[in-house]
Amino acid sequence: MAAIGPQTEAMHGLARGLIDASQQPMLLFDADLRVVGASHSFCAAFGLPHDQVHGRRVAELGKGEWNFPQLRLLLENARLDGPELGGYETDLVRGVIARRVVIDVQNVVYGDEHDALILLTVNDVTEARRVAETNVALLLEKDGLLRERDVLLQEMQHRIANSLQIIASVLLLKARAVKSEETKRHLRDAHDRVMSVAAVQQHLQQSLGDVEVNHYLTKLCNSLASSMIRESRPLSLDVRADEALINSRAAVSLGLIVTELVINALKHAFPHGRGGLILVEYRVEPSGWVLSVTDDGVGMPAKGVKVGLGTTVVQALAQQVGAEVAISDAAPGARVALTHLATVAA
Repeated sequence: MAAIGPQTEAMHGLARGLIDASQQPMLLFDADLRVVGASHSFCAAFGLPHDQVHGRRVAELGKGEWNFPQLRLLLENARLDGPELGGYETDLVRGVIARRVVIDVQNVVYGDEHDALILLTVNDVTEARRVAETNVALLLEKDGLLRERDVLLQEMQHRIANSLQIIASVLLLKARAVKSEETKRHLRDAHDRVMSVAAVQQHLQQSLGDVEVNHYLTKLCNSLASSMIRESRPLSLDVRADEALINSRAAVSLGLIVTELVINALKHAFPHGRGGLILVEYRVEPSGWVLSVTDDGVGMPAKGVKVGLGTTVVQALAQQVGAEVAISDAAPGARVALTHLATVAA
């Protein structure tokens, strides 16, 4: 392992001090994924003496209740500075006691992965979920099968979100492990596809009816910018959308289209760390609506746009909403616009 300098030691010491004083259940892991700090609230909340936590790997904590593959993947993803995956909700079972917890894992010291510090925080939501389940039961009694359908849909969406997060993390880790550049590219493309579905699903899971376009696209693009644009990269992702309502089925298609086009622009329009702007617009016109994604990057290749998987996906989704796709030179950059005429059935 590389030597750790005084500045890194000071950062590690500060991090451990903050952890010790925290009222939140927390663990601090080093680059070897061993515990180097544990809050007193963590030890008290989960009945673990401090000397049985410090220096241990997560699989060695307690009686094995922390030993599950999803948590190990989250820690490894954070150690490698992977994308933010959000909170992972699960049941923590020890003996006959089960607790519902939300686990967040993030890298708090960036740079050389040998100097990494990984912070794990735990929120016990057992009581909140119990109250929610009680309220759900009352609603089901009042509203019958209609309410039951909504609750089951929400639960399914939570499970889908968890599964997509884990799948995306596995793909990214595999891409970093393989030697073949072609295999890396295919795995990263697969990772991007999963993340695009996850992003759309995440922002639609609270919407069972109509969706407000401006709010929806803004949240979606904020999420994409947070997970895909590093702080060191001088890129901006903006949204300008008219006030309009669309049904959830159309929202899924538009969300996937925007995500695909934004990812494509990030990959190809700004090579070698080039800065710029990606603008997502949704305009309502008397004849219908226009959705466009424009960048001010390097522009279209001289030989024309290559038809790849991303282009095929966008064309298929456009057909679902009855829209025509047009690609043009934005001088500088490129613009992809979907035009939907009111006379065309979606």
